[in-house]
Amino acid sequence: MHAIRLHTFGPAENLTYEQVEDPRPGPGQVRIAVSAAGVHLLDTAIREGLTGGPAPLPDLPTVPGREVAGTVEALGEGTDPVWLGRRVVAHLGMNPGGYAEKAVVDAEKLHDIPGNLDEAQAVAMIGTGRTTMGILLFADLTADDVVIVTAAAGGIGSLLVQYAKNAGATVIGLAGGPVKTEHVRKLGADLAVDYKEADWPAEVRAFLDGRDAPGATLVFDSVGGTPGRAAVDLLARGGRHLVFGWSSGGPLTGGPLEFAEGELAERGITSEYVLGPVMMAKAGGDHPMRTLETASLAEAAAGRLVPDVQRFPLAEAAAAHRALESRGTMGKVVLIP
Repeated sequence: MHAIRLHTFGPAENLTYEQVEDPRPGPGQVRIAVSAAGVHLLDTAIREGLTGGPAPLPDLPTVPGREVAGTVEALGEGTDPVWLGRRVVAHLGMNPGGYAEKAVVDAEKLHDIPGNLDEAQAVAMIGTGRTTMGILLFADLTADDVVIVTAAAGGIGSLLVQYAKNAGATVIGLAGGPVKTEHVRKLGADLAVDYKEADWPAEVRAFLDGRDAPGATLVFDSVGGTPGRAAVDLLARGGRHLVFGWSSGGPLTGGPLEFAEGELAERGITSEYVLGPVMMAKAGGDHPMRTLETASLAEAAAGRLVPDVQRFPLAEAAAAHRALESRGTMGKVVLIP
């Protein structure tokens, strides 16, 4: 089979398209003929050899990628034969191997792909979608909310815009550049603004003044930095700031917004980081990740959430990484073998 391999940590050019042996499923595992593999911003940090994130650095050489969808073509010892030939999607967890024509995963991690989704859409929902559903556990969205979504053209952002609109909320989407802002409008945002323009907060205030709104009630923030701070400054008293990243400083090298002592209490707002253990605790149950994956796929199957997908050929994984790092993508980035 062909796969993308990383022999040395470093730039995107270190991702090479190679011929390797087919992986063999072990007991309780299946081998998937991969039709789509997800690319995550975290993948770019791991490729660089950066530490400190939720995933440990792999031994080299490695095949990156932790999200795959395709058809089960082989079974390991003791695996239920009912899986053979089925269209499935799975998150591989801490074991990479997704950027390939074939991938091995424990059968217990498999989900059937809903009939109305293609494999690339299913990959978007198994990773990006499950994170979105976890973030939304903290939102308690209602039709009275005025929501600001940073990076609204991204994989998570585009789903948050749709979900908030479905809840009846007023949605303001931030995106970089006219192409992305137009896309956010098409997703249903009531207002889409270019955060690269210096006066964008004034545009939001003018929009809210026209609706007699004192300010936003909720900010979904994956950007941080200057855009994140400006969005928080638009929150009305009682507003909530939900943080799930800070891409303005890089996937691992940035950091959350810092608030002056007493600022949150004085303004009557809250700020909460919602990834990791706090999300798992909120999801609850014995298998919180699977609960979120199931909920995500159900939303897509029902047509309530439609994942945006940007496809790259598997052989062009390096180009996909460069595009993601330069904020040149919209929606979920997916590799197609």
